[in-house]
Amino acid sequence: MRARILYVSYDDKMLIARRALLEQQGYLVSSALGFREAMAACSEGNFNLFVLGHSIPYQDKERLIAVFRNNSGAPILSLWRQHERVLDTVNYVAFSDDSSVLLKNIATILSINAARTNMQAETKSSA
Repeated sequence: MRARILYVSYDDKMLIARRALLEQQGYLVSSALGFREAMAACSEGNFNLFVLGHSIPYQDKERLIAVFRNNSGAPILSLWRQHERVLDTVNYVAFSDDSSVLLKNIATILSINAARTNMQAETKSSA
C-alpha cells in the first residue's frame, strides 16, 4: 500500500515541485495551497503523513496542526527555517531545504509510523 501524504504550502511553485518529487518516489500526494485548501483536503482523506512547508506562517501552522490532530492520528512533519520558533505540538521538524534530506526524513517517519501501527494491531489481536 502506498503512503498518502498531504503537503501544505503557501508557495505555489514549491508546492508543485514538492508534490512532483514525492509522487516520483511513489507516494500518493494531495497538495493544498493555503489554509482553506488544507482544511478541505484534511477532511477528504485518510493520510499517513502531513507535511507543512516553510512558507506557512507560525500562527497558521498552529491552527493546521490542531485541525490535523482532531482529524487524524497521522504524524506531522513541519519544515522550518533556522531562525523560527518551533511548535512543540508537531511530531517532526526538518530544517533543511535539501530534497534528498526531506525524502529520507519522510521515509523514516513513515517507516516508524507503520511499525507503530503494526505493533498496535498485534497487541489488539492478541488481547
